[in-house]
Amino acid sequence: MKIIDWYILKRFLVTFLFTLLILIPIAIAIDVSEKIDNFLEHPDLGFNEILNDYYLNFTIYYTNTFMPLALFIAVILFTSKLSNNTEIIAITNAKVSFTRFLYPYFIGATLITILSLAMNHYVVPTSSKTRKAFEKKYINNSKQINELKYVSDFSLQLTDSTYIFIRTFNTENNIGYDFNSETYDGLKLKSKLSANRLKYNVKDSTFTISTWKKRLIYKDRDSIFSGNKIDTVFSFTPRDLIYKSAFAQEMPSNELMKFIDISKKRGVKNLNAYLVELYKRTSLPVASYILTIIAVALAFRKRRGGTGVNLAIGVGIMFLYVFFMKVGEVLGSVAGVNSITYVWIPNIIFGAVAVYLYLNARK
Repeated sequence: MKIIDWYILKRFLVTFLFTLLILIPIAIAIDVSEKIDNFLEHPDLGFNEILNDYYLNFTIYYTNTFMPLALFIAVILFTSKLSNNTEIIAITNAKVSFTRFLYPYFIGATLITILSLAMNHYVVPTSSKTRKAFEKKYINNSKQINELKYVSDFSLQLTDSTYIFIRTFNTENNIGYDFNSETYDGLKLKSKLSANRLKYNVKDSTFTISTWKKRLIYKDRDSIFSGNKIDTVFSFTPRDLIYKSAFAQEMPSNELMKFIDISKKRGVKNLNAYLVELYKRTSLPVASYILTIIAVALAFRKRRGGTGVNLAIGVGIMFLYVFFMKVGEVLGSVAGVNSITYVWIPNIIFGAVAVYLYLNARK
């Protein structure tokens, strides 16, 4: 790398960190103003718990969220400053092409992309688990808690031939009622287990079924067994009963992929919310390259109005990207669609914009 590359890369990364250090305190200040009443409602809640369990993980989450925005703003600010100081004119007069000029920017974008990928796939999900546990205990309202607490009229395919049905289940005390497990040979019912009450034992991952009855169906006769209480094992846990996309945010990618694979084998029909969460963990960091090209191409040439005009255009483009990203996530979560296509739509659209601006800037 040449001296000019180190100069651009260093100033680029410093501006990126400076932008993050502006955005994060603003986000924290807004969040404190919204949640201060919730904190005061719990006199047993200490400052260290708020800081370590909530705001530390809040900072990790929003640092990762703001990375593309901070990157985009940093590139526009720094490149506009180079342009306004006529430094870019000196660089182009030295026969440095636009493609070569992008070299240090792409090194910086690569470092940020690698960091963002690691955070998206592993750090943020683990952090979110602690943050959401804190929110559930001290912040969420009763309606949100009840939605996670109670499951009703639930069915699940455990294997190719075994299905379970539960009338109601409380995920807080791990107790369910009106439980049925049916095993088939093709379309023919081979056995059925029914129980009035089902309790999951966290300590040894077993289930205790009460007032149970098991029916075995043979070609010429049936056998029926019953009892008051018995411990048994099933290949599911209470967490498997709650198909909420919020839980996907708490799973590292290897765990999330395993969960999706198991759920597919169990016959869960719509896993698109989980697929959207998995795909966007890669699509958003990759957007760093696209946003870098767009930002440099916008600020490369000196224009009337200077940095302010470039920044206004850049922020407008960034809001459009976020809009398309959110629309893609919503549409990608709908049953029966190809989730990966919708998640990558913003990158495809703005990738085309980046190519156009790149070709125009080369002239």
